[in-house]
Amino acid sequence: VDLVESGGGLGHPGRSLRLSCAASGSIDNIDYRGWYRQAPGKRRELVATFTRDGDTNYADSVKGRFTISRDNAKKTVHLQMNMLTPEDTAVYYCHAAPKLADFPDYWGQGTQVTVSS
Repeated sequence: VDLVESGGGLGHPGRSLRLSCAASGSIDNIDYRGWYRQAPGKRRELVATFTRDGDTNYADSVKGRFTISRDNAKKTVHLQMNMLTPEDTAVYYCHAAPKLADFPDYWGQGTQVTVSS
């Protein structure tokens, strides 16, 4: 499974950015997908994800501002990020959980999001 992120870059406080993650390869091995981020000097953290049941789960810091969505036909997951703050600056990683426990999690290469005025 290959995951490729796009849409990162420079954002401004209070404005919006939209990230996309395209999946290819053995996507039948994917259970559910989401987004993580890692800021400098910090651990990677969950931002938003679909759950196995099809629900969504968000980090408290992004609730009400970020929205995860998916386009199954295009095998793409999006992250709409509104009301950006400098604290949202991080490398954002697309994640996919495998259906089988013996398989490792799948990760994209990451896309940098920098929020600055």
